[in-house]
Amino acid sequence: MSFQIHALPPEQFEPLFALSDKKLAEVRASRKTVDAKPGYPCRVSLADAEIGETIVLVNFIHQSAETPYQASHAIYIRENAEQAFPEAGVVPEMLRTRLISARAFDDNHHMVDAQVVDGSGLSESIPVMLQDPKVAYLHLHNARQGCFAARVTRA
Repeated sequence: MSFQIHALPPEQFEPLFALSDKKLAEVRASRKTVDAKPGYPCRVSLADAEIGETIVLVNFIHQSAETPYQASHAIYIRENAEQAFPEAGVVPEMLRTRLISARAFDDNHHMVDAQVVDGSGLSESIPVMLQDPKVAYLHLHNARQGCFAARVTRA
């Protein structure tokens, strides 16, 4: 079964880069200059930010449905990031090089399965999880930090 990994659209994050550090703090965000690679995975470009780039760390509601699973967490966004559109069945390097928590949700946005997977095995484990007819979509999270990484649907 083929799958599609979805990056976040940049439009909702672009205004953050024009804010002062004080205003960023008011919206639970902060600015940083990247000092190491890998280490700052951008959810728009689905790539690690380059050393010297400006990023914003912001709280993002990745599970907005009003269920017990409603959730948010901190994510990084690169300044001037272009939205990634990976080909169907392709796992970006940013995900392949990390330990990933794959969480399967049904149409009611309730978790029906979850696995912790070495990112290098995602191309095999994602299709298996999506074969379950109860599964509507997956959320991928960085297992160590717990932050949302990407959404996955059937292609």
